[in-house]
Amino acid sequence: MSKPLRTEFMQFLVVGGFAALVNFVSRIIINEWVGYRLAVILAYLVGMLTAFILSKLYVFEKSGRHHWHELRDFTLVNLLAVVQVWLISVGLAEYLFPAAGYTFYAPEVAHLIGLAIPAVTSYLGHKYYSFRKSP
Repeated sequence: MSKPLRTEFMQFLVVGGFAALVNFVSRIIINEWVGYRLAVILAYLVGMLTAFILSKLYVFEKSGRHHWHELRDFTLVNLLAVVQVWLISVGLAEYLFPAAGYTFYAPEVAHLIGLAIPAVTSYLGHKYYSFRKSP
């Protein structure tokens, strides 16, 4: 991996980490009004919008494409990621952790693990699809 690509990926991880924190805190707040399963999805939307804005401003070069096209493509990439996050978060919190007897902040730990998994796939999707250069 070249140095500029490493730097861009590191910027993506920092922005993604901040967006994941927004997602995580949002899920805890939203969970006060709705169930865990729906809260994971709604918080993901909050985190995704945060990630889009910060990625556009600080990570990827200008693509020359319209903002709405980038947002549409960013959303499509994130639809794949949200499935990963949801399956891992719910699978751990509601099935694996209870079966293993793990109870220490189980929903929070499950959600953090779920958020971390799609980092590489999301980076590649956003670099080569969401923020690709205009032809």
